[in-house]
Amino acid sequence: MILLVHLLFGAAIGSVVKNIPLAIVLAFFSHYFWDLFPHIEYSIDGTAEKQWQRRLRIIPKIILDFCVGILLVSIFSNPSTDSGRVIIYICALSAILPDGLIVLNNHWPNRVLEFHNKLHQKTHFLKQRKISNFWRIASQVAVVIISTILLKI
Repeated sequence: MILLVHLLFGAAIGSVVKNIPLAIVLAFFSHYFWDLFPHIEYSIDGTAEKQWQRRLRIIPKIILDFCVGILLVSIFSNPSTDSGRVIIYICALSAILPDGLIVLNNHWPNRVLEFHNKLHQKTHFLKQRKISNFWRIASQVAVVIISTILLKI
């Protein structure tokens, strides 16, 4: 899934779950859960090599996706305190951490990151199946709707 979807759902967990450590852990693992569903994402293939032109095309998409996600979190979240707002953003960032670990593995591979990379790829098992783009986009729209509802609570 794109970062925006993971950010929103992680923030929603941060706004609903009152136990802070549990909220952070749930937000982190929500990434793997939502990656089980068919979805569209931008490819980061080739970014580990010295393919600068490919990197220059991907980086603006990632930055825009991240910024729009953070903007939507700030628009839809309804924290009762400033500390509540901080937790919401920590959970949002926790939910995209698995993708950050993939990027780290592309640039500085080691056993731990390689293990994570294999685990993360296993959550994308539906990605290999023939599923129309309609359902791939619909699944992400559904997560965004669920997230905005949870953020408003």
